[in-house]
Amino acid sequence: MREALSGLTVRGRAFVAAGVTAIVCAIVLGQPSLSRVGVLVLALPLVSAFFIGRSRYRLALVRTVNPQLVAAGQPASVSLQLANEGRTPSGILLLEDHLPYVLGTRPRFVLEGIGHGWHRDVTYQIRSDVRGRFEIGPVTVRVKDPFGLVELGRAFRTTVPLTVTPRTVRLSQIPLGGAWTGSGDNRPRAFAMGSAEDVTVREYRRGDDLRRVHWRSSARVGELMVRREEQPWESRATLFLDNRVVAHRGQGIASSLEAAVSAAASIAVHLSKRGFTVRLVTAAGEDAANDWHTRSADLNTGPLLEALAVVQPHPRPSLDTGWLTEGAGDGLLVAVLGHIDQHDVPVLRRMHAHSGASLAIAVDVDAWLSPEAAGRDASALLSQQGWRSVSLGPADRLETVWEELGRRHTQSSRSRGVAAAAAPVVAPAVASGVAPGVAPGEGVA
Repeated sequence: MREALSGLTVRGRAFVAAGVTAIVCAIVLGQPSLSRVGVLVLALPLVSAFFIGRSRYRLALVRTVNPQLVAAGQPASVSLQLANEGRTPSGILLLEDHLPYVLGTRPRFVLEGIGHGWHRDVTYQIRSDVRGRFEIGPVTVRVKDPFGLVELGRAFRTTVPLTVTPRTVRLSQIPLGGAWTGSGDNRPRAFAMGSAEDVTVREYRRGDDLRRVHWRSSARVGELMVRREEQPWESRATLFLDNRVVAHRGQGIASSLEAAVSAAASIAVHLSKRGFTVRLVTAAGEDAANDWHTRSADLNTGPLLEALAVVQPHPRPSLDTGWLTEGAGDGLLVAVLGHIDQHDVPVLRRMHAHSGASLAIAVDVDAWLSPEAAGRDASALLSQQGWRSVSLGPADRLETVWEELGRRHTQSSRSRGVAAAAAPVVAPAVASGVAPGVAPGEGVA
C-alpha cells in the first residue's frame, strides 16, 4: 500500500488534496453534504491505490532481434512476446523499451484487457546509421488504473545485443600477388589441415624445391622425401587497419576513419568470398579472436565484421609491430592507411618485407578537412617502399579505387616481364667478355 501511495499521479494527488480540503471546509462551515463529497473524492485515489498495490500480476517477456548482425542503414526487427502468468487481471499497462538514441525513439505501447492466460506479440523496427554494438532494453512496465490516479513501475532486467556493422560494397576480382601462403612458385608450403603425420610424401626428384623436404620421413626412410603436390594448401591474408587518432581527420560518421573502416569491411568480405583465411590487425596490434581460422567464408565474415563494428580510434601515435613475426610471412597483406609520416616508414618497410605481396589503400585524410588539400595522401611514400598503393578521397568510390589497384598490379607485372625478357640478351655478351651491343670479333675502342 505504501508503494501504491507513492505512485500517485498528479491527478491522484489533486484528488487527495481536494478531498482533504472539502472535508476540512465541511467541518469548519458545518456542511455535512460537503463532507460526503470530500470523503468520496478522497476515497477514490485511496481505493485505486489499494487495488493496484494488491494486484499480483506476473508478466513474462521474450525479446527477439532479427537479425542481430545488421549493416549500417539496414533495418532490424524487434519482437516482444508478452504473457500474463498471474491469475488476477491487471489494469492498463504502459510498456516502454529502452533504446540507444542512435537507434531511434523509444517505442511505447498501451495494453488493455490483461487477464489470466493473456498473451500478445508486439513488433517494431529499428535502424542505425552508426556502426557499433548496442544493448536493446530493458523494458519498463507501468501499471495504471482506469482513472489515471495511480501508476506503478516495474522493469525487466534482460537486454539483447545488436551489432551494427560498417557499410560494405561489392568489389570486383583483381589479380592479387602472394595469395597462397607457401603454395605459389618458389614459396614454402603450409598445411591447410591435418598434422605432420598425415602428410603424403614421395621420393626426391631433381629440381624439387628443398623447402618441400619432409625431414621426419627422410630420417625414417634414409633418403630425401618431399611433400606431394596434391596436398590442399590454405590461402591467408592479413587485413591491416590504421585506426590511430593522429592518422585521421573529421568527426562522426563523416570522418576519414569511418571511410577507412568501411573500406576494410568491404575488403574483408571480398577476400573471404575469394577463399582467403583473413585475420584483422589494427594499430593496437592483433586480436586473438580475429586471428586466422580455418572457417568457411560465411563463418569467417561474421567475426571480422563484428570486430570492425567496434573499432575505436587508437590514442597512441605509433603502430604496434608485435604481430610482425616470422610466421606471418609469405601471405597477402592489404592495408587501409591514413596519414603517415617518416616515423612510420620503418614499420611499413617491415610490413612489406614480411608479406608475399603488399597492397595499400591510402585514405586522403586532408581532403576530409578541405578540398584544396586533396592529393597529399601517402600513396607516393608507400610506392617508394615497394607497396602497391592507391588513394581514396571523400568523393571517390571504393569500387573504382579497387579496380585501379588491380590495374597497377598488371602494369607492374608487365614492367617486370619486359625487364626479365631483356636480361638474357645482355648476360651472354658480358659472360664471354664481349661488350654489350658489339658482335664477336669486333674490337672495342
